[in-house]
Amino acid sequence: MSSAVLLGLSMASLGAADEKRDAPNVILIMSDDQGWGDVGFNGNDRIKTPNLDQMAAGGVRFERFYAASPLCSPTRGSCLTGRYPFRYGILAAHTGGMRAGEVTIAEIAKKKGYATGFFGKWHIGWVKLEDGGSRGYYSPPWDHGFDEVFATTSAVPTWDPGVTPKGWKSWGAEGGEPWKGGFPYVHNGKEVKENISGDDSRVIMDRVIPFVRENKDKKFFAAVWFHTPHEPVVAGEEYKKMYPDAGEMRKNYYGCITAMDDQIGRLRKELRDLGIEKNTVLFFCSDNGPSDGMAKKGIASAGPFKGHKHTMYEGGVLVPACAEWPGTIKPGTSTEIRCATVDYLPTFAKLADFSFPKNDKRPIDGVDLMPIIQGDADERGKDLFFGYRRLFQGTNGMAIISGNFKLLHEATKGGGKTKLYDLASDPGEKNDLMSKMPEKAAELERKLQEIDSSCQLSRDGADYKF
Repeated sequence: MSSAVLLGLSMASLGAADEKRDAPNVILIMSDDQGWGDVGFNGNDRIKTPNLDQMAAGGVRFERFYAASPLCSPTRGSCLTGRYPFRYGILAAHTGGMRAGEVTIAEIAKKKGYATGFFGKWHIGWVKLEDGGSRGYYSPPWDHGFDEVFATTSAVPTWDPGVTPKGWKSWGAEGGEPWKGGFPYVHNGKEVKENISGDDSRVIMDRVIPFVRENKDKKFFAAVWFHTPHEPVVAGEEYKKMYPDAGEMRKNYYGCITAMDDQIGRLRKELRDLGIEKNTVLFFCSDNGPSDGMAKKGIASAGPFKGHKHTMYEGGVLVPACAEWPGTIKPGTSTEIRCATVDYLPTFAKLADFSFPKNDKRPIDGVDLMPIIQGDADERGKDLFFGYRRLFQGTNGMAIISGNFKLLHEATKGGGKTKLYDLASDPGEKNDLMSKMPEKAAELERKLQEIDSSCQLSRDGADYKF
């Protein structure tokens, strides 16, 4: 597919399928704060991720896959809407809830006859009305197209999710006390009090498997968003024993990732046991780069890339990602074309043969991934934009990738520098080209401001009625 075709992807053309086929089941798996280098398929020979490695080997490995923001909440909204977070007003964690006017993959799926399920960390609105607090935005998954819901609002310990880990010194309760009241999960609006101990990834998957089994003869869409390896990072003893030569923090970090990997393997096996793996697309990515603390301590890894969560550098937004669709995606596929979380909705819309009404002119920022995966596209055809904003702290990070060039405004409190990099020759972002290529910097700055202005119009009501 040519760049002109990709550039022409619009609301009216999202559902125009080149050839008719049965729409597949789609599952979006996402980890939390897992760095690009924290999986075996990206070269980590210490962390055990055999199931993710098999998934990548059996399908496509995205070598350059980007989160829409270097932190969780904004990225999560982008996965469901195909739009930059600045369009729907979630500029950082806990700074907004998903707006009713946004159209999500789940809402599209329901219109196309899919069963829909959400499982895990939501974090784009509170899931308990009474927990809103001073900056709460009650906007649960069932308000956005999901019928079956097992969710928390935000982070929980990765082992015993209702209990604050011993030795925990950061935000939240003291060690041994209940975590967020002790019952952070809700199931279809009701607080959950059973089967919420032990490995949190297993707790989530225990709800995913019945949903898959119940809908095996139908079409279904599921978002499975693990908390792992977001802090508080804790692993069960059986997983910590897999890393006898590691220190305690590494045992917990590596162990909880391996525990999550086991549950992904459990899901893959279930699809095969049910005989529906060839009609199910399984996507995996992280929501942003590794956490600041874990990265600075050398425990979490952004691979060869600079930065971590909360930074606009590659390490903050470049994440591990792969997809598997047996019989459709050729095993051993890999692509260096830049892809992103905003691409999930256009991809699903094409697969499900869905098109928006002609009078719905809202911008969709992603592209259909299937031409890239199947080798029919040799470039993305669209620029990529990233943002993270907390103006009361002086944080206003933004970045744009256009071709191989990246312009970024550092996301640092009190403001930061503007830098220009050529990612083709300098993927590690070591050589700032601002002084050497002022015209290119000015060109990208204009593009960045144009996107930011477009996002502001969307945010202020241009795309739908408030």
